[in-house]
Amino acid sequence: MRIVAFSDLHRDRDAAKAVLAMKADVVVGAGDFATQGQGASETLEILRGLTCPFVLVHGNHDDPDELVALTASWPGIHLLHGRGVRIEGVEFYGFGGETPIRNAASWNAGQDEIEAARLLEGCPPNAILVSHSPPFGHCDGQRDGANEGSVALLRCVEATWPRHVLCGHIHHSWGSRSAIGPTTIHNIGPQPIILDLA
Repeated sequence: MRIVAFSDLHRDRDAAKAVLAMKADVVVGAGDFATQGQGASETLEILRGLTCPFVLVHGNHDDPDELVALTASWPGIHLLHGRGVRIEGVEFYGFGGETPIRNAASWNAGQDEIEAARLLEGCPPNAILVSHSPPFGHCDGQRDGANEGSVALLRCVEATWPRHVLCGHIHHSWGSRSAIGPTTIHNIGPQPIILDLA
């Protein structure tokens, strides 16, 4: 299975067109199609041209209800938050928004660590875990050196050992990669990556 994954388009239509042009069996979007709650449709309307399954989660800049409405009639789409889907024998599990919540703005979507742990309870072992936030201490470094990932997500990884965690959110760490045991963590950003699963 060839997976094309990205995060944090933030209304960038050219980045969405680049994803659309890539050959994939599954496309994964790890959140933030919008910016401060505005403009998610600008990139999603382009990505609607995908002919393969599309797995996505909402980011902290996205309105989760708006994403549900924008994708409701879209065949092959899997908008996940606290649930999963099996595609060609591969388990995908999704977890969106910012964890923990660090921004009090009204547009910021997220949950605290307790709610995050509850949402992650259903993650199966050996899945592809799609999360907007990274796990704490991995691909989550800010410019000042602070780690701003999720402890609940870290605990989930240590309990279920996903094949990959595909995330974004922390812009300073875009393009970084880390490992927790057998699990590879990718903070992707708007420049897509390709994963070829055996």
